[in-house]
Amino acid sequence: MKKILLAGSTGYLGRYIIKEVLDRGYETRTILRNEKKLPKSVIGHSKLDIVKAELTIPKSMEHCCQNIDTVISTVGITNQKDGLTYMDVDYQANLNLLEKAKQYKVGKFIYISVLNGEKLKNLKICEAKEKFVSALKQSGLDYCVIRPNGYFSDMVEFYKMAKKGRVFLFGNGEYKINPIHGADLAEVCVNAIESNDKEIAVGGLQTLTHNQIAHLAFSVTGKKPKITHIPNSIRKLVLSLLRIFTNSKFYGPVEFVMTVLSMDLIAPEYGTHTLREYFEEIKNGAPQQL
Repeated sequence: MKKILLAGSTGYLGRYIIKEVLDRGYETRTILRNEKKLPKSVIGHSKLDIVKAELTIPKSMEHCCQNIDTVISTVGITNQKDGLTYMDVDYQANLNLLEKAKQYKVGKFIYISVLNGEKLKNLKICEAKEKFVSALKQSGLDYCVIRPNGYFSDMVEFYKMAKKGRVFLFGNGEYKINPIHGADLAEVCVNAIESNDKEIAVGGLQTLTHNQIAHLAFSVTGKKPKITHIPNSIRKLVLSLLRIFTNSKFYGPVEFVMTVLSMDLIAPEYGTHTLREYFEEIKNGAPQQL
């Protein structure tokens, strides 16, 4: 059976992927900074090999791809920290890993980007991700780019706003999205190991409007629905001011969220988990990750 290298195993999606590959019996190596952030269920697993390294420091990952058949990378930053930018991590760190994969003649490289990323390169995060996608396509390696349209974890903000008593939405609230649970997306990522697909767009089981997600969150929290719709003209003004008066480390994440929540993000439906179940888990105190 093929041996997998997983980078990004301590993030939201990576924690589900590492469990999925091990459950399927794959010999797995993960490259990370802090093994304490791994799911407790996989620590000490007989098929798991842990390599401590910094993807932003190539010398620290010298032999990480030795005897590896397939690399899966979920590496990226949602909120810029440690002085690093999207270009430092989403692009350069993945490029460092790609160079090691090429050096050791890895058979396949699977990368998780974002739906419509190639059309959103005006956004800092998408610019970095798509620059790496271009490098991956030109690498000569077999590859697959997986493009989810949003995670359940991204929908937590709807729940938090509902719990406080009011949800703020852009436009009329009729933009649609079918976000996907991390466990369902992990299945897609691991299935790609044996797939011939070069790109896979994927979303979750249910396609909902933002209004419907808000009402769902109110229903779970038990609060009376109160929704404020923010005109797109105000959204555009706020983004313009942020670009002028703040640096990219601050406005990058805000820019991405405010942009993707002002459009439809619909991808082929996959999975078994529902958003209501996820909100119920949050209400009952279940951890949002494994």
